[in-house]
Amino acid sequence: MHVPDGFINTPVSVAAGVVAAGAVAVSLRGARRELAGAGSGALAGADRTAPLAGLVAAFVFAVQMLNFPVAAGTSGHLLGGALAAILVGPYTGVLCISVVLLMQGLLFADGGLTALGVNISVMGVVTVLVAYAVFRGLLAVLPRTRRSVTVASFAGALVSVPAAAAAFTALYAVGGTADVSLGKVLTAMVGVHTLIGIGEAAITAATVGAVLAVRPDLVHGARGLTAPLRLRVGGELVEAPAAAPAPAAARSTRTFLAAGLGTALVLAGIVSFYASASPDGLEKVAADQGIDATVEEHAAKDSPLADYGVKDVDDARLSGGLAGVIGVGATVVVGSGIFWAVRRRSADAPAPAPAATSGGAA
Repeated sequence: MHVPDGFINTPVSVAAGVVAAGAVAVSLRGARRELAGAGSGALAGADRTAPLAGLVAAFVFAVQMLNFPVAAGTSGHLLGGALAAILVGPYTGVLCISVVLLMQGLLFADGGLTALGVNISVMGVVTVLVAYAVFRGLLAVLPRTRRSVTVASFAGALVSVPAAAAAFTALYAVGGTADVSLGKVLTAMVGVHTLIGIGEAAITAATVGAVLAVRPDLVHGARGLTAPLRLRVGGELVEAPAAAPAPAAARSTRTFLAAGLGTALVLAGIVSFYASASPDGLEKVAADQGIDATVEEHAAKDSPLADYGVKDVDDARLSGGLAGVIGVGATVVVGSGIFWAVRRRSADAPAPAPAATSGGAA
């Protein structure tokens, strides 16, 4: 659903850019708490949260290269907002998707540069907000189990994709550059992206379930999953003392991070060659409804990595694979750097002064 330059007029693109910038600014503040691991037990104060968030961004980048068929002549790919929000938190999730979109726009000419604010608003902010709201709402009524987290992940991801499609249509209704039937655009966008949402939900639930199986402590959305043990003492229920956390060495995330990065590299470098070549949902709707008549050339069309291929490498498999590997590497480096800076700023922030007690010192 990467919106190219020319679909949305300049005033609305600028307004969307302001909204996106505001959302990123708010997310930077919120991500300080998420990356600090507040309330996460073993994660509290751990510097490993920054590379974990960088890995999530790189994984989303890799999986977005894997277009899957959804209908006649149409494909879809992961948007990733739900996955990022559930794994690392909604604020950090917005930043993850923003990093991915920035790298795709600058290096791969995917998603217009003047439409970057539109893409962040639609693919980052809307998907994260909708998915996390559905996810949290379901967890509030479902049993506190890992299966509930997986089910809620599926539902949140499923709803987030057509919500993003509706958000794009709303922006197009205000700032669209082609004279088309908005009713038909809305019906087509929501219809095809509901199908894409099923794929998004399956990928999100499978990924969250896999991480829960090996490292549930690393899933932001599963924090506090286990209810405290209560014992009856003297006729009253009292909360049992929490078990001591495992030593840091025993809970090292290095193996997990290495496996995750390796998976992302394999997906982008090898599996992406077998992705569907059909146009994605937005491209198909744009072609069918005449929206693409106003598309503009991408400012980065001459990038050495434009269209996910390495310039002057003739072998298509090698060219696409190298581009994918470079993209994953660049995303994890840039993302981890940003998250590390946010994490360090949180660690360096002065602790709040203790509240004054009434009556002064004795």
